Amino acid sequence: MDGIPIKTFTVGSKLLALYALASFEDSVFVVIPKSGERDTFQLVSVKLTKAAGQDLEAKELSVVLDGVDASPKCIAFGREGEYVASVKEVNLQVYFFKRKQLNRFSVSAMKTKSGKNHFMCIACHPTEDCIATGHADGKIRLWRNFHHKKEYTFSTLHWHHDTVMDLAFSLQGSSLLSGGVESVIVLWRNESERQRDFLPRLGSAIEYISVSPDGTLCCTLHTDNRITIINSNLRFSRSIQGLIKSTNVKTGLVVDPRTKALVLNGEPGHLQFYCLQSDQQLFSLDIVQRQYIHQAGLNQTDLVKVAFSAQGEWLATVEEREEVTDPELQLKLWFYDEETQSFKLNTRISMPHEDHITDMCFRDIDEVEDESLILVTTGSDCVFKVWVMVEDTDPEAQQSVSWSCDFVGSYHNYQATNCCFSEDGSLLAVSFEETVTVWDSVTWDLKCTFCYSPGKIRNICFGRLTCSKYLIGATDHGFLCCWNLLTCALEWSAYLNVVVLQPDPLSEHIAAISWLSKDSSLFVFKPNEPRPIYIQRNFCKEKIQLAVFVPREEPETIGSAKYLWLRRSQLFFLTATQELITLSTKSLEERLTPSSKQLAVEESLPVTPFSLLLGKHRRHQSQEDIDLGKLVVRNKPEQDSPAVKELLHTPAHVLPSASFLCPVFINSLLISKENPSAEEVADEVEMESEKTEADSDEERDVTEMEQEDTSPVELLGEITCKLSKSQEKELRKLRKMDYSWISAF
Repeated sequence: MDGIPIKTFTVGSKLLALYALASFEDSVFVVIPKSGERDTFQLVSVKLTKAAGQDLEAKELSVVLDGVDASPKCIAFGREGEYVASVKEVNLQVYFFKRKQLNRFSVSAMKTKSGKNHFMCIACHPTEDCIATGHADGKIRLWRNFHHKKEYTFSTLHWHHDTVMDLAFSLQGSSLLSGGVESVIVLWRNESERQRDFLPRLGSAIEYISVSPDGTLCCTLHTDNRITIINSNLRFSRSIQGLIKSTNVKTGLVVDPRTKALVLNGEPGHLQFYCLQSDQQLFSLDIVQRQYIHQAGLNQTDLVKVAFSAQGEWLATVEEREEVTDPELQLKLWFYDEETQSFKLNTRISMPHEDHITDMCFRDIDEVEDESLILVTTGSDCVFKVWVMVEDTDPEAQQSVSWSCDFVGSYHNYQATNCCFSEDGSLLAVSFEETVTVWDSVTWDLKCTFCYSPGKIRNICFGRLTCSKYLIGATDHGFLCCWNLLTCALEWSAYLNVVVLQPDPLSEHIAAISWLSKDSSLFVFKPNEPRPIYIQRNFCKEKIQLAVFVPREEPETIGSAKYLWLRRSQLFFLTATQELITLSTKSLEERLTPSSKQLAVEESLPVTPFSLLLGKHRRHQSQEDIDLGKLVVRNKPEQDSPAVKELLHTPAHVLPSASFLCPVFINSLLISKENPSAEEVADEVEMESEKTEADSDEERDVTEMEQEDTSPVELLGEITCKLSKSQEKELRKLRKMDYSWISAF
């Protein structure tokens, strides 16, 4: 597959699923919304015409099944494409193409102990007339004799305790694979409950199962954005994992100062460290350290907050479990161990607050002195607490230091919602509902308060570098405010519904993301200037939940002035559907240049003996040129010609006729005489130099030498004459002879 489209057919409706069968070469089957009706879908057959052209319109559509489910795993085609089966809620319908017959079946809609009896997925046997259906109560039904409306039969297989998410038959149909929320793939042999095998602990719920065309492998797609490849003998082969998709990202987006990895919720109870450059998970840290039970309705411990110290030596996490009366909270402090290259638990604090912890931050200054390291937590119990390191007096303790509470602050019994330190760590800002309080981080005295009614404070942050005297806050009533800490007055305010407020740690810039009219907009500004330096309206149709600035390894060279604020950091966003997006300083054409495309193609080519031999020859030839010190100017118009590149790198099945390519190819080889190229000028210079050298050789043959110290190399350029031993001996004799007597004449 080269990824180049051959033809494009426009159907005219939104395509929800697509099926292509070998028995229908000139048609495909798609699921589209039914016109005029809401939440109603139908399976239609699309005729693929063989007309000339690349962009075509598919006009011949015929409805096969009406009232189908929009999910692709709720429709399956039988052996050799003789029939198609569809499930939705409690109904099963089978359509036979040759007989044009439609049979409908249904199961009882009553609710059992294990759940509802609804259909969830379907699969057809590859060689027999057998249909397998998965249900919400964990049962699998095998349907036979469904050619008759009343004489059909079915048998039941049951192991899953919850919904059967997907089914798939093996290549020959001798076994059936099933998966669900238990993260276990079950292999049913010979349609028997006694002959079954399991592959457990696959990480998360299984959404889709697929079998390779040769039957040697199968793969599973999981709810956490993972693909697992499994051998036919039910042995784990490998896993393809990018960013883990969590149920809810409660920790926010945090950058690890040590690895520059993106840290957020991963598997239940785990932190994932995700590398943005390689699109790979570096490692996963188990925070909760409890077995997760895959069952709906259970109140299980979840990771809700995370914070790193300035150098990444300390990690603070908060985990909680919802109870009927009071939440169960734990604050954990982790220390990075250089020997094991991982975090180790240092301090565990049960119930650090009496209610939910709303925010948490470290004092962001140099960590050389441990006494300067401070952690602040805010809670819904109307207080904020300051945690410091103390020497552990327990003789049986494995570590020398631990964490304890040093100060508790409050303000008029209001709920504490946000907290942050200034750049130098001298001030602490804590928001209490509609009021922002500023505290001295040494004496913990209240310095001043700011308030902007109406609305509660949603986000706060200090300015940095030249803007460190400003404090920024956003309210839930749609106001963005900037206060001056020197004058203790409001500097400016703007009406903007800010949902995310993120400062850049390496510059004065602050990114504010607003949500209005079902679109997200981005505003970048400096606190000392109320006018934004960058505005991108409606850049995302989804609501942006989180954002973070990630420092670059090296400052990027940016040509456009409007992207200068991205020179040292890159801004990432996380949407409500957990899609990670970023802003690029380059256009699409610059990021996908023909050279980079060709480089990507060459890197994907397999390594063959011929390619190795050719590469070795090229390296040897280039090394010879370097050793000789020659500036070789090669005239290769065929490689610089776009027509030749198009001819060589375009797949044969999409090339036009040879009669069309021949004139273009010949014209590309012709050399224009009006504007000589740089290569032609170099060739002419080389020819003139060679002619000059030839003339000088002839002159030297008929004239005497005027300078005795002129070496042959200087006269002949790169051509050197090597004398024999006898000639060198005669030359030495001539040099020793006395020619002073000639001066008398």
